[in-house]
Formats: sequence, C-alpha cells, structure tokens
Amino acid sequence: MLPFLYLLATSLVVFAAPSSVGWHFIQNATTGIVPLEAIVVSPTLILLFDRVENDPLQINGAGAWGAFWNLETNKPTPISLISNSFCASGGFLSNGTMVSVAGNDVESPETEPDMDGRMMIRLLEPCDDPNGVGCRIIEDPNKLRLAETRWYPGSLRIFDGSLMVIGGMHETSLFYNTDPVNSYEFFPPKDDGKPRPAPFLERTLRVNLFPRALALPDGKVFMIANNQTIIYDVETNVETRLPDIPNGVRVTNPFDGTATLLPLCPPLYVPEVLVCGGSNSSDSLPSEQLSSQDPASDQCSRLVLTPEGIKRGWTVEHMPIGRMMSEMVLMPDGRVLIISGGATGYAAVGSVADAISGNSNADHPVFRPLLYTPNAPIGQRFDDKSIPETDIPRLYHSVVTLTPHGNIFIAGSNPNANLNFTVHFRSEFRAEYLNPPYMTVARPSLRNVPKSIPFNHTFTVPIDIPTNLKGRDIQVALMDLGFSSHAFHASSRLVFMQADLAHNRKSITIVGPPNNRVYPPGPGFIFLTIDGVTSEGAHVLIGNGASPPVEDQGVPLSI
Repeated sequence: MLPFLYLLATSLVVFAAPSSVGWHFIQNATTGIVPLEAIVVSPTLILLFDRVENDPLQINGAGAWGAFWNLETNKPTPISLISNSFCASGGFLSNGTMVSVAGNDVESPETEPDMDGRMMIRLLEPCDDPNGVGCRIIEDPNKLRLAETRWYPGSLRIFDGSLMVIGGMHETSLFYNTDPVNSYEFFPPKDDGKPRPAPFLERTLRVNLFPRALALPDGKVFMIANNQTIIYDVETNVETRLPDIPNGVRVTNPFDGTATLLPLCPPLYVPEVLVCGGSNSSDSLPSEQLSSQDPASDQCSRLVLTPEGIKRGWTVEHMPIGRMMSEMVLMPDGRVLIISGGATGYAAVGSVADAISGNSNADHPVFRPLLYTPNAPIGQRFDDKSIPETDIPRLYHSVVTLTPHGNIFIAGSNPNANLNFTVHFRSEFRAEYLNPPYMTVARPSLRNVPKSIPFNHTFTVPIDIPTNLKGRDIQVALMDLGFSSHAFHASSRLVFMQADLAHNRKSITIVGPPNNRVYPPGPGFIFLTIDGVTSEGAHVLIGNGASPPVEDQGVPLSI
C-alpha cells in the first residue's frame, strides 16, 4: 500500500488543475424565491427557505417561501410550508433528519396564509428521490415546538446527534437585540424541555443575534457572540470564558463577521477557529448614528482551542479588504473560500442613518471571492487574484454552499423590507455557481461508498484516477456542508480521514472518524482530492443512524 498524504500543518502544496479554464462563475437560472437559508439535503437537492413575501414561485395558488433546488436541472420546486421560516436556523440529526427551527411571526395572512414560526420545528426526513418527489416538510404546531419563541437563533449538531438551539430574540427588532432570548435549548428536548439560562448571551447584548457555535472534538462547544468567546460544556452546563476577539471587532448580527472551525486532521484533531470580518463600531451607539459607509473590519483572527493555544491567545492577520456579511465555505482540499457581503455598513434593513435607497444598511458589495490557505505562512494565506469577480451583489439575506458536485451554489440577497425591484440593491432571484478549476478537467471518482459508516471503521472502496494525476498528494475529506444563513454555516465541518492508496491505484482504504465527538453523528459527504483535483462527494451517514440522543460511539482520542 502507498502511504496516504493528507494535508497536515506542514504541507504548503497547492496543485493547479491540469488544462483547466480556472475559477469561473456560471449564471444560468433563477430561484423563484429569495433564499436566505440553504442546506444540502441530498446529492441532488438543496432546501431553500425565504420569508413570506408573495414570491413569484407559486404553490396552492399563493407565493411559496420554500423550495427544493435541483442541482441537475437548475430549477426550483416549491414546497408547502405552514409556518413563517424567516430568519430561522437548522441542521441535521444523527438519524439524517433535517431540522429547521424558529422563524418570524405571521406576515401575510391574507395573501399567503402562514403561522407564527418563532416556536416551530420543521422536519424533513431522509428522502431518496432525486427530484424530491414525495419529500415533504413535517410541521405539527401541537407537538413540534420549541420551549421559547425565537427569531435569529443559532444552532449546532452536537456529539449526541441532537440539535442545540442558541439565543435569538422574542419580538421583531429593526437592528439590535432588544428583546433577547438568553438561553439554550435542544431538539429533542433535554432537561425536561426547560431552556438553560445563558449568562454568555446576557453579557453579549446587544450584538449577539445568530451566535456562532462550533462543535469541538472533545464534545464541548465553542461560541462567539459580539466580540466575546466561550467554551460551553453541554454535559456539565459550564461556561468557560476565553479571550475576546482582538481590537474590539464584533462579529455577530447585526455586525456580521463570519467564522469556521478549520479542518481537523488525524491523529490529534487539534481544533482551531478562524474569525473574519465584522465591525469595530461601538455597540452602544444608536443605529441612527451608524452609517452604511462605515468600513467593515478586514481583521481575521485565529485561536488554537487547546490550553496552550488559549494561553498564547489570538493571532491576527488582515484580509485585502474589509468584509461585512461574508460567508466562509470550507473546500475539500482544506482551503477556505470567503465570499459575498459588503465592504461597508451593517446587516439588517433600513435602520442606519443613510441606508441605501432607504433600505440596505450595507454598501460597496464585494464582488471578488477570497481564498484562504490555513497552512501557508502569515502574509501568504490570502489569494484575491485567482477568482474573478461576479456582477451580482450578494448582501443581506443571501446564501452560499458547497454542493455535492464540488462547486459553490450562490443565491439570494434582499436588503429590503419586502420584495423590491426599484431600489439600488434589488431583491435577487438569480442563482449562480462558482466553479473551481477542477470542474473542467478529468476528475477522480469514488465508487460504491457504503451508505452508512460506523465510527473508527476501516473500509475499502474502488476509485478511478485520471492517468494525468500522479497521486503525489491525496486527501480524503468528510464534510458536513452546513446550514447557510446570515453569514454563517451552522454545523459546517471538515475532518480529514487517514487512507491508503492501493499500488494499482484502483482502490483506497479509508479509516473513518474515531468517534462521535470528532464528527457529530449524522449525514456528510466524502470527497477525494488527488493533486488538487477533487471528486464529486459521496453521500454517507456517519454513526449507527439512531435517533438522538445517542451514546458515545467509536474510540476516545489518544492524548
């Protein structure tokens, strides 16, 4: 067997795809709704949510506010919803069920009958039809309910396969969190359904909507709200304060920066967080004293989440331009794509002194995505030259996600109170794809990947490798593609898996993640990257597939 060369911290090699046309955008479709939430739910479908606002995509004689986006046909199919999913969050459970939580109050009962969504739980059970036929959202307001009304909450799948729901606000606010929900709860419920008080959320008012939460490989949760950070132990209900984000940069809504857990590598799976963008503005200023021209922060901060790393503190570097409301997308080769957003202003709508056309709190859309290579030396990590510009502004209420094909789906943008096509930043129905270089060359492929993979399980699958690829660098990535909403990918994750390539290059032997804390049990996609060229993703369910909460599985990490 040839040794597997996964990308470790010492590797700096980035391969150029042979004979590729390079990074490029493709615009060829419209969504029919303005997606402000997106989650890949199968190899062919992305589930999109909008608010109730009489979108042109129709269902049952009224405007739809949910749809399946078909990655094969590039067309939406409307889905029936009962409650208002506006500014909700969500993720998957250990059994593969998608969960959407919370939302907004009733908006258009006359034209599009909808129910108050702030306590709603929406379920989509695993559905194999490639076109979504027979796939439906389950809503039961009498049985599927949160304990508290929540709008703008965060969410995260945790080590036992359940979904943690974090913060939010009770009633509509134009900008700051003025009616906070300072608590955590879970689905399925823990603690007899009683929310847990969260001192962290109380401390971080008023800029703490859509808190950023990341699952650590020991089962604890790293959280960011405003400019503060903690590690939260779900099992003991203990918060541990960490150093604040440097230089007073605030990164949660409405001062939206973005964050991700960098790829986890065997054998130690050392966690490190990257936080970029946001604003240095004071959260004590009334929104009327803020401006759409206030520069966004160009700061990126990294923190290794070990006792030694926390003691060293944050490492600061700077993007070529400040960014507000950008999103981070983990790529299968371990790089991070930073995309969308504006160079000035804030999130939310119509609440700063000089909102654009009276609506957008942000201005100067950032049209060129940025690539970040985590393992390159400081000063060489940002690449703002390889990717071209788009011509579509993607500001508030836009989404982006890696697809199972390996390219990036981008849609939405509506920094307006409702649908509006006469303002400077209009409501946006155009969808586009950003194709990496490997999309236009011969690619490796994985075949006959098991649909279900236990933890710490070794399995061998056949592969096809184009003859022009030498196999000098091989990476196998297990990825949760995340729930995209409001400049963050909830539950997004990349775990590199150890593997060995057969001498004849016709099969590869892979060792799955060691336990349910390194990769919380549930769905994912496996990508194979050889010499910088990435395969399509294979859809898998990691763990025993049981409904949450599940017991620990696999083997503990060796310290």
